[in-house]
Amino acid sequence: MSGRRVPDDFPLAPAAAAGEAAGEARLRKPEWLRMKRQGGADYNDVKRLLRTSRLNTVCESANCPNRGECFSSRTATFMLLGDVCTRHCTFCNIPGGRVATVDPDEPRRVAEAVRELDLKFAVVTSVNRDDLPDGGAAHFASTIRQVRRLNTGCGVEVLIPDFMGDLLALETVLEARPEVLNHNLETVPRLYPALRPQADYRRSLQVLSRARQWADGFGAAVRVKTGIMVGVGESYDEVCDVMRDAVAHGVQVLTIGQYLQPTAKHHPVERWVEPDEFTRYAEAGRALGIEWVESGPLVRSSYHAREQAGAGPGAAG
Repeated sequence: MSGRRVPDDFPLAPAAAAGEAAGEARLRKPEWLRMKRQGGADYNDVKRLLRTSRLNTVCESANCPNRGECFSSRTATFMLLGDVCTRHCTFCNIPGGRVATVDPDEPRRVAEAVRELDLKFAVVTSVNRDDLPDGGAAHFASTIRQVRRLNTGCGVEVLIPDFMGDLLALETVLEARPEVLNHNLETVPRLYPALRPQADYRRSLQVLSRARQWADGFGAAVRVKTGIMVGVGESYDEVCDVMRDAVAHGVQVLTIGQYLQPTAKHHPVERWVEPDEFTRYAEAGRALGIEWVESGPLVRSSYHAREQAGAGPGAAG
């Protein structure tokens, strides 16, 4: 992480080593990042269902700040293919290491959980599985089809990895016709070596572009979506450049949220982005041509996913 170049006029707080007293004081969360309390009958019911169904969620694995709100509303983002990742991104709480054997029954269990929760819109993601020939694409497609089979009229968003740039794998997912195809850019290209050392910014843009081309070519009602986090050392202009790239590569929906450091071993929070700045990002994104920009301190990829799926030109996030 040393060697990152930040524009001299960008107002970042002085860096501090992880664990130092000065750093701890600097990283104290502001009032607008207070999370809602967890608990209640619905929250506990969702937790029970996930355990008995042997299902993982990114809500828990990534320590999402909105999981209390979502579980209490009887929603969750299902995470396929285990809870261990083949990559080692420095911002993510999901551990890297020895991955699980693919469970062919998992798509059915996800579909049954969607039915028990009475979801009208399901969001499904996965860990990165670079060990698999298709990166898990067929597993995603099977999950989409199983959800549809057991839940008439239920929409599906998939948040996919980059499949190492394998466009045939991407098309496998698209052929199952999710309502939303999401692949997160995560951060500005300058910070990829520090945050996503096994990813490639241009490769991720290609995933988004190919998804848009495929949907347009087949007349499929698939919306293309991406998301980034801020507060990791980027500048305002760099975020705007990412939004321009997103528009140029067919993105229709964008989420922007504050990065929260999971542990002292992860990439540090460089600054807390003020709510007004998130509003500026939303306005800039819409002015650049993104149909829906969901921008706020606690926004995450699946936040308001159902509303975004039906968004049209000029919709506000």
